[in-house]
Amino acid sequence: MNVRAFFTELKRRNVYRAAVAYAVVSWLLIQVATQVFPFFNIPNWTVRLVVLLLIIGFPAALIFSWAFEITPEGIKRESEVESGKSISRRAGRRIVGLTAVAAAIAAGMFLFQLVRTRSPASESKPAPRIPDKSIAVLPFHNLSEEKANAYFADGVQDQILTDLSQIADLKVISRTSVMQYKSEAARNLREIGQQLGVAHLLEGSVQRSANKIRVNAQLIDARTDAHVWAETYDRDLADVFAIQSEIAKTIAEQLQAKLSPNEKKAIEQPPTTDLAAFDLYSRAKSLLLNAGFSLTYDPDIRKAIELLDEAVKRDPSFFDAYCQLAYAHEYLYGQTGSDHTPARLALAEAAVQAATRLRPDAAETHLARAQYLYYGLRDYAGALAQLEIGRRGLPNDPRLVEVTGYILRRRGQQEEGLQNLLRAAELDPRNFDTLQQIALSYQFVGRYADSIAALDRALAIVPDSVETRDVRGLFYFFWKADTRPPLQTIDSILAQEPSAIGVAADTWFLCALADRDPAAAERALVAVGENACWSEGVIALNRSFGEGLLARMTKDETRARTAFEAARAQQEKIVQAQPDYGPALCVLGLIDAALGRNDLALDEGRQAIALTPVEKDVNNGSRVLQYFAITATWTGDKELALQQLEAGLRAPHASQILSYGSLKLLPFWDPLRGDPRFEKIVASLAPKDGK
Repeated sequence: MNVRAFFTELKRRNVYRAAVAYAVVSWLLIQVATQVFPFFNIPNWTVRLVVLLLIIGFPAALIFSWAFEITPEGIKRESEVESGKSISRRAGRRIVGLTAVAAAIAAGMFLFQLVRTRSPASESKPAPRIPDKSIAVLPFHNLSEEKANAYFADGVQDQILTDLSQIADLKVISRTSVMQYKSEAARNLREIGQQLGVAHLLEGSVQRSANKIRVNAQLIDARTDAHVWAETYDRDLADVFAIQSEIAKTIAEQLQAKLSPNEKKAIEQPPTTDLAAFDLYSRAKSLLLNAGFSLTYDPDIRKAIELLDEAVKRDPSFFDAYCQLAYAHEYLYGQTGSDHTPARLALAEAAVQAATRLRPDAAETHLARAQYLYYGLRDYAGALAQLEIGRRGLPNDPRLVEVTGYILRRRGQQEEGLQNLLRAAELDPRNFDTLQQIALSYQFVGRYADSIAALDRALAIVPDSVETRDVRGLFYFFWKADTRPPLQTIDSILAQEPSAIGVAADTWFLCALADRDPAAAERALVAVGENACWSEGVIALNRSFGEGLLARMTKDETRARTAFEAARAQQEKIVQAQPDYGPALCVLGLIDAALGRNDLALDEGRQAIALTPVEKDVNNGSRVLQYFAITATWTGDKELALQQLEAGLRAPHASQILSYGSLKLLPFWDPLRGDPRFEKIVASLAPKDGK
């Protein structure tokens, strides 16, 4: 074979020209696919298919160019072309020109993509990488005829999620975030995956009929919408926990997650053998999960306790129910302070002890003990030690880093506490309550712009949250001494959903006081109903107290005294039931100052500070100290009032009542107005450069 003649023949038959043209056009098509397909949400696999087809087509194009010629009469087999009838030189130059244009377009698109990916904006905000071994278990659909079985379907989904969350090699999103996708409407799985930051989603349904159950589950790649695995289980109802374990282990296998012997053992252990107890537990857990979002959180928590008590009565070995029961009692005792009594604390301790007897070394036991030490005893060091142990067995549980964040906040480590809450939000990205706590953390250190940004994230999840809209407006009041933003929210609520005004009535009342608007204050108090007219954490001022403030604004001293006497009678009952609870005694001192019982008021305020030292509890200790500044102001001792105000401002926790807006506008501080020292303090808190 004459090699030189072979290459001459390749040139004569335009094979070189065809190869170059094919390569250029292929490159152009690949650039179009990689840059245009994502805009239309076309799956990534289609880009790979285009590349594969173009590679396969290359030898076919070369063979075609060897066997056929382009002539003025069209395409003909090479053997049929007469000499001189092949493609004209002019036409050849046109093809070369078109090839050059295609090459220029492809090069331009390539350079555009290169510049865009290296631009400062993209470097400063890189897209977070979604781990391959990440999953969210979406709420299972209840296909049972009895709608009451919806709680059972929630329980099945929650147990699978709990099993998966114990696998350290997986990233698993918490139930609070996934419950927002409970709607029966069609789900945009790719969008949900992006919102939750996971590569995979587990969907399913539960159908319960008599003693039979059907569970359908399917694993989906959220990046491509591709179905990875699916299975339907038709079993006896008693096998429901075995089904959950099988699904969890299969998912781990599909995601190629390493499963340790301890993790496998934990997954295979059923929560209870009593399905009725499991139903009760599932209902209670749903109430507890939603308590932070509910106006009726106190009765909801108490109802959950009733359900859990019944569950452990049916099955005294129901470990998970005891853990939830301990948390519910601690919530009432330490988180809301609505039942800060020795009896409530004893109930929490009994539940923790029961859980400890059943599984002394379980990670959930360490978490339950940590929550008891934190909420119940304020033993921060002990709680942190328990959380550290629990983290080893609950790698995907946001509660561990969340509670760690709360503890660090109460120890005065505000920045470290905030960082832990931000980490909790990574595991629970759609947790409305966590985002609100993040907003509060920013507010505690005076970063109101960041607070409002966090609330905006929360509103993107629950846009119709009246409470969050209310707090957002209120933060502008504290930040900039401007009542217009919160009052605009109030007007919007009154116009669109007046029945919900009770949520924002205390803000309405506070703004009316700031604006010295008695008519608005009167309307706001009607909307307050039997709730507090103002509250900040554990400091709650009852409605009668608000009536006294309103009467004093209108200079109706008789009405004011009657209202403050009624407020004192109510508060005294709370103090008698909780004699060692500093925040309740602090409020009593404030009321006595309003009644002119100055010596008693100061004694009560000082005793409240002694019961709630800042060193022991930064949050509550700071508030008691700061509200005592109002008590001192109302007693007429200006020197003491200014000393307490300065001490309150030095406290590690920034109270809303000592914000720029509160000090500048609220009548609480009127006795100090005009004093140069007070005015200097107010001016020092004014926002600077929009911050």
